[in-house]
Amino acid sequence: MTDYRINPMPEPLPPSLVEKLQKVQTATVGHLRQWGFMDRRIRPLLRGKRVAGVAVTVAIPGPDSTLLGHALGLLRPGDFVVVDRLGDDRYACWGGGVTASAKAAGAVGAIVNGPCTDLLEIEEADFPMWCRGLSSITAGWYNLGGMMNYPIACGDVPVLAGDVILADEEGVVVLPRQEAEKIADAAIALQELEKATRLEVSAGETSEATKMVLKAINQQS
Repeated sequence: MTDYRINPMPEPLPPSLVEKLQKVQTATVGHLRQWGFMDRRIRPLLRGKRVAGVAVTVAIPGPDSTLLGHALGLLRPGDFVVVDRLGDDRYACWGGGVTASAKAAGAVGAIVNGPCTDLLEIEEADFPMWCRGLSSITAGWYNLGGMMNYPIACGDVPVLAGDVILADEEGVVVLPRQEAEKIADAAIALQELEKATRLEVSAGETSEATKMVLKAINQQS
């Protein structure tokens, strides 16, 4: 018996939160916390992209992408598709056709915990995509079952439907919805502080690190 488990679609993110998150570098979040970051081998296929959206989770086995095909018809503007391949690293479940459908639905990006295919078509669509590389071996519609909007794992990180996904050239971080705005505010403040520090250094001001070293040397005397 084919087993499909499908939960309702998560609540969209407030536009004001998305606007804040789009100003945040994942590397800045890395100064504030050490968890929620996907394996660094999950890499972007396009350069210069930073997107934030609500996680729509899909878990599909090996050679099958039937449930992903179904999920494309449920996507809404602002959704970020996160695909758990259940350990498979051979079959590409995401290619040019899936990209076209996801973009037409308004999805802001996608992450596959495995390979993709049709790189040129993804580039031409200008669709933000993160994955573990490329494969010429593609998945098909074999009706093997799967889960949608259930807890999954992607990039060695648990992802819940409704979580906040922030992704850029440096990586991908998964944020609990209830913490996302606080983290965004803290990250933006830190980025402004770093910007001010760089201006001070370029103006010839002594760096904070140098001040700390000199103070320690004086105390040794």
